[in-house]
Amino acid sequence: MSRLDHSIAAPVVHRDHHRDADDDRPRLECGVCGVWGADQDEASSIVALGLHALQHRGQEACGIASVHDARFHTERHMGLVGEAFGGANLAVRMPGSAAVGHTRYSTAGGSFLRNIQPMFADLDQGGIAIAHNGNLTNFKYLHSQLVSEGAIFQSTSDSEVILHLIARSRKAKIVDRFIDALGRIEGGYALVCQTRSKMIGARDPLGIRPLVLGRLGDAWVLASETCALDTIGATFERDVEHGEV
Repeated sequence: MSRLDHSIAAPVVHRDHHRDADDDRPRLECGVCGVWGADQDEASSIVALGLHALQHRGQEACGIASVHDARFHTERHMGLVGEAFGGANLAVRMPGSAAVGHTRYSTAGGSFLRNIQPMFADLDQGGIAIAHNGNLTNFKYLHSQLVSEGAIFQSTSDSEVILHLIARSRKAKIVDRFIDALGRIEGGYALVCQTRSKMIGARDPLGIRPLVLGRLGDAWVLASETCALDTIGATFERDVEHGEV
């Protein structure tokens, strides 16, 4: 896992549980989990177990992205973690020592497969997968601006805005691109980002969305709550600080 840096913008959060069936605004209590440096291609299995512990944060859908030899393996499913990732062959389907996962918050609103995370994009520096818990309050402004610049969106999720901002950053290093993108977003968020060579975590400047850091042997773990660390047998190191990357 990369050494953590600092930076970022002022957040505001809004909670709305009652939504129209066609309204796909972000769920604020999604769960995120990431593992870096796991042994024997077990990262996806560890993340699945962590997501199972975070199931209370989202029962609508779930997804995992792992990386092995610079190649990403991604699965996204409607339903519960156990139904989607409970098979014994997960490490075969999704090998790698690093993986990131997401559980999607369930409400009475509509469900859209294209909005299930982690979201993935191919950049000039290689693939990137991102799991996001939170609400970007300037989403509409950024979305309109990016579309006017030629961006093509594949979903209605504000999480995709972050991917486009990272892709369009002129910074050289991927971590600097990530920080550059965060400097343009507003709201409460916890993010876990997976590249070919790094796992990056970030938390909003007011700490509205939770994110914790743990160790599992030589591996690093990021998760929404310590219950995920407990379930996978990881040791709690500390909370990710407000505004930390």
